Amino acid sequence: MAIKRKTSLLKAVNTLTKTTDASDSPVKIALLGFGTVGSSVARVIAESKLPGIELTHIFNRNVERKRASAAAKCVPASVVWTENFDEILNSGAEIVVELMGGLDPAEDWLKKCFAAGKSVVTANKQLIAYRGAALSRLAAKHGVQLVHGAAVAGGVPVIPGILQGLGGDQITRISGIVNGTCNYILSRMETGAEYAAVLADAQRLGYAEANPSADVDGFDARAKLCILSRIALHAELDPDAVATQTISTVEAVDFAYAKELGCTIRQVSRAQMDAKSRLVHARVAPMLVPLTSPLAWSHGTQNMVVTSGKFGGDVVFSGHGAGGEPTAVAVVADILAVAQHSVAVELPVRRREVTGEFMAPHYLRFVVDDKPGIVSGIAGTLAKVGANIDSLLQRPGYPKHKLPFVITTEPCLTSTIEKAVAAMAKMDCMLERPLCLQILTLDDKAE
Repeated sequence: MAIKRKTSLLKAVNTLTKTTDASDSPVKIALLGFGTVGSSVARVIAESKLPGIELTHIFNRNVERKRASAAAKCVPASVVWTENFDEILNSGAEIVVELMGGLDPAEDWLKKCFAAGKSVVTANKQLIAYRGAALSRLAAKHGVQLVHGAAVAGGVPVIPGILQGLGGDQITRISGIVNGTCNYILSRMETGAEYAAVLADAQRLGYAEANPSADVDGFDARAKLCILSRIALHAELDPDAVATQTISTVEAVDFAYAKELGCTIRQVSRAQMDAKSRLVHARVAPMLVPLTSPLAWSHGTQNMVVTSGKFGGDVVFSGHGAGGEPTAVAVVADILAVAQHSVAVELPVRRREVTGEFMAPHYLRFVVDDKPGIVSGIAGTLAKVGANIDSLLQRPGYPKHKLPFVITTEPCLTSTIEKAVAAMAKMDCMLERPLCLQILTLDDKAE
């Protein structure tokens, strides 16, 4: 089963309005943040003329600058603009839409909204990843809702799809591409471009920040993976305990070797429940993905999440997750759900320990000053930790003094291959630390 969504801003929202009773007094909405997503949310509400809801307040720092922007032209004159949060708190708004991001002061603001009897809709992935479970309990205590369907994959309905559509299944594994910036970079490199040049393009186009670490080092995807783990695996994870690996060490030559292996490279977020230990095995890293996998089909800024269920099998959610308009559609869908008193499926969530350990084959790329005995030395190092070589690839045309070549291993534990890499990095012939990437297979096992 595949659920695919390419968002058309107004068409997607219009389908959500049919069950709203226009005879009721409209539910008043306050926006916290008028950036890319916030301004798109305001435009959706204004242009779609959604019955049953009314935008009454907008909060933003330096509010006059935002009020004078071109994006503000769609905002009705009746809307109150403010940079004083207390004015939002004391307003008649029944739903507060938090689009500021970050943990502080957003967490404190949400707590105050709950205490004031206001439900909250948010797309704040870091807040939900780190504080979501506690904030949801607090909202329930005050008899209001916290809804965050836009926190992962933007306009792709992953969260409501899992909660509402797959609530009856027992999901055992999640695999996904949930960072559009990394997917843009890696899919461009797949055509032969170099990392630095593509990153610069991504920054110019607004896909990557001036400091791209949150994206390329895996922290953004890690937060999203923790959110997905909570709703799909019913496991609350400490985001800081989830293993991450940067994509910045991947080079164009790795895609050439990956192609020879029938694969491509993507930043993959994985979480899997161990049925025996109840540990969650989780990792965010660039991985070799077989070209036959749905994850290999995602290009540009597309997002994709694959859930694996005991009864329902694999389900694929795919679409353009990033950007103001797709995310705004998800935010407005959440607003309408709260306004119409829809209640999300709530299943027990338990705090779980997390490990980055997986049993999988691995890709090792070396750059060496070529001399006799290198391969035997590598093979001996692998043998010492109990790992075996599966294949060796060496493309022609590279100088002997700076020679890249690849070894793939038979399935072994993550910790095993990491020990081997640490030892091989000390070999005199190595010009740089070996690149180690997990190879994704359909029968990968958590250990």
